[in-house]
Amino acid sequence: MPYKIIFFDIDGTLVDDEKKIPQDTKEAVLQVKESGMEVVIATGRAPYHARQVLQELGVNSFICFNGSYVVNQGKAIHKKPLDSNAMQELEALAEQKDHPLVFMGSDACFANREQHPHVIDSFHSLREPAPEYRAGYWRDQEIYQALLYCQQHEEPHYSLDNEHYRLLRWHPYSMDVIPARGSKADGIAAYLQHVGLTPADAVAFGDGLNDREMLSFVGMGVAMGNAHEGVKSYAKMVTKNNDAGGISSALKELRLI
Repeated sequence: MPYKIIFFDIDGTLVDDEKKIPQDTKEAVLQVKESGMEVVIATGRAPYHARQVLQELGVNSFICFNGSYVVNQGKAIHKKPLDSNAMQELEALAEQKDHPLVFMGSDACFANREQHPHVIDSFHSLREPAPEYRAGYWRDQEIYQALLYCQQHEEPHYSLDNEHYRLLRWHPYSMDVIPARGSKADGIAAYLQHVGLTPADAVAFGDGLNDREMLSFVGMGVAMGNAHEGVKSYAKMVTKNNDAGGISSALKELRLI
């Protein structure tokens, strides 16, 4: 089946442990673009935390915040902000355990604690500076994703799924807070509708728990060899590790390069 569009996750997929795109991966993605296929980034990151990857690959279309904010050729086409009342309730619940939060808008993000070590550690893992402190940022901005800082044994303090949001762990200290019915698949569906394509036209590469929906939604879901074991069953193909030619190998097997 001739595919027409490819969605790439960033962390654990396009970039290695040093948060750099391996040269063979970069060359393969650029080759796909030159063949006429559309390349779109699909990440849990904010747009400003994906900027370097977007610029390096010459991509101007992306799905960020795990599907809550979708941009086609520089123009936002889909927005699903978190409910502000739910954010107020979550912040109050987190304060009971002294757990910090980071609130992420389309242009900036801010923490509700100053220089908390867990916030610093998680952003360091992305090779990004920790956000500055600003109280009540969620009050006057649309928030597309939040980061809740608690460890796995502290999760029972929270409802992982409620009517307003759900929680997905991405770091030993941190969980993504996304809209209850939000996912990368939801963002991809909005993108495909905008450009007049169907899920059967699409390929997606991913490795994390937040990639499960999109891998099963598209015509060809590809899990990286280094993917979480709970992810691989959602894909139609499992390729090599992200730092061992996984993307280029799969693209060749699919005869896309």
